[in-house]
Amino acid sequence: MKRLLPHPGLTLLLVTMWMLVLNSLSMGGFLLGLFFAIVVPLFTAPFWPDRPQMRLGLPLLGYAFLVLWDIVVANFEVARLILFRRNRDFRSCWLSIPLELRSAEAITLLAGTISLTPGTVSTDISTDGRHLLVHALDTGDAAGEITRIKTRYERRLLEIFR
Repeated sequence: MKRLLPHPGLTLLLVTMWMLVLNSLSMGGFLLGLFFAIVVPLFTAPFWPDRPQMRLGLPLLGYAFLVLWDIVVANFEVARLILFRRNRDFRSCWLSIPLELRSAEAITLLAGTISLTPGTVSTDISTDGRHLLVHALDTGDAAGEITRIKTRYERRLLEIFR
């Protein structure tokens, strides 16, 4: 099975994206998407020799729901800030988050999660890959925000990317 599906997560993602782009549920469309979703990872597998091992079950699903929840909550928080606070009262700051993650894929997922959550945006990673630079729109406690990102997101990503 490992030879037929060298990247099962990529295969699932490609089938899902194909069906979303197709915008219709048909057996022919699904089979064509499945064909491409199997063939593309087979041809690209040699280019990913050191891909990280991921746990695709409950930890990843839990992380996805956590991120979706945080996006919804942060949207309301940012809307409240914009509507009811003057610009000069914002306490924006730059955060340098020390990383325990070592996999480029895991760091990319963390940076994407931070950027998807309104009010924060990841802007850069250090050359050694040990710090992520993040801008926070409004925070009174920079150390607390760093701890929140590490415990809420990075700890879960460490469980997913073993």
